[in-house]
Amino acid sequence: MDTEKLPIVITVGRQFGSGGREIGKLLADTFGMKYYDKELLADAARKAGVDQEFFERNDERAPSFLDGLFSFSHGMNPISLYAGSSLISDDNLYRAQSEFIEELAHKDHCVIVGRTADYILREHPRMVSVFVHAPADVCAERIMRRQPELTKEKARARFHKMNKLRANYYNFYTDKTWGMASSYDLTIDTSKVSAADIVDIIAAYCRSRFGDDIPEGMKKK
Repeated sequence: MDTEKLPIVITVGRQFGSGGREIGKLLADTFGMKYYDKELLADAARKAGVDQEFFERNDERAPSFLDGLFSFSHGMNPISLYAGSSLISDDNLYRAQSEFIEELAHKDHCVIVGRTADYILREHPRMVSVFVHAPADVCAERIMRRQPELTKEKARARFHKMNKLRANYYNFYTDKTWGMASSYDLTIDTSKVSAADIVDIIAAYCRSRFGDDIPEGMKKK
């Protein structure tokens, strides 16, 4: 496929509680793009013939090397548990998800949240990588709005725990550093500007970088 005909893909890395998933969805809705987050797990699980719960347990987690292994043949064809000589491990799960992300990125304009998509698509010439973050107290407040049963202390603890898991996952599978500005095209503090403003910033960046060859929703009205 010619470079100019490739879809634009926006990848969104995010601190836990920074609003990354909400921003990703707003980007997709505003720009008329496909949106992928947990959907990646469901589709990858179906393709692999592996129970989705196994994917969810390993979602954005560095390999534990303690989880059970699943039988798995090349090309993501399902086979019976422990039935063959090819075993699926955390590493193979990551490979299966990576192949699916590559497939998505060559089909349609889309927004992909997390899952090291920026690294997987690093050779994609029309990929825009974004990382969103916010101060711990701001993220804790957002976490508490989603989970009102949590105290501020517990929300902050969850913020730190989830970010550690995401950093370990990203740093294990890539040669970059999770959250470091040099790893992304844009890094944005979501406590400083509104979600709508963030959408405008990303649209302006895409217009500057790609000219008129962008989705209609990114063009200036």
